[in-house]
Amino acid sequence: MDWKLDDGRPIWPQLSQQLARRIIAGEYPPGSRLPSVRELAAEAGVNPNTMQRALAQLEQEGLARADRTAGRLVTQDAAVLEAARLREAQAVIRSYFEAMSALGYDRERAVELLKEEFQ
Repeated sequence: MDWKLDDGRPIWPQLSQQLARRIIAGEYPPGSRLPSVRELAAEAGVNPNTMQRALAQLEQEGLARADRTAGRLVTQDAAVLEAARLREAQAVIRSYFEAMSALGYDRERAVELLKEEFQ
């Protein structure tokens, strides 16, 4: 996996967001076991405590749950997954409109450009 970390922001929320995106994209299917804290930390090149905090955030959001014998598992709750997917989609949309605004386009024109792109 490719981890993209920005030094200008705290690391653990970035890790949590990237893991959440992988879950909602199906890279970690519902009910599957997540890699261990140490595996993920080594892969991302971060301290295990930092990764632990990111995984705890996933549990708070309901995207994962801890199982004493199986480790952390991805939720099987379709409603939780869809709500997370919708939140991410809305964030992408906001980012698009912010970028278009920085280029001098208003919302109407930004929407028109999207429509033109897909016709």
